[in-house]
Amino acid sequence: MRDKSAMMIGRIPKLPAKYAGVIMPLLLSGLMSGTISMLNLWKNIGWFDGFFSQWLGIWLFSWLVAFPTVMIFLPLVRRFTALVVDLSPPSK
Repeated sequence: MRDKSAMMIGRIPKLPAKYAGVIMPLLLSGLMSGTISMLNLWKNIGWFDGFFSQWLGIWLFSWLVAFPTVMIFLPLVRRFTALVVDLSPPSK
């Protein structure tokens, strides 16, 4: 029997750790593109009937662009971060 902490929801097992490098950017790009597309639509057009259906289409297109962009730039951002941040473990 599997440990309950190894389950996501109900009986659905968690993904192996090797997928964290794809799942984290997928979720983050989805949240960021959704937030930005909603705020831009609201700022430029305002609230209107069908706002959420219009936003959903815009968001999905934005996410299709955002996720591959994040995956392309992530290695460069990691290298730049290593240049400006001391990533060595703190000494005791």
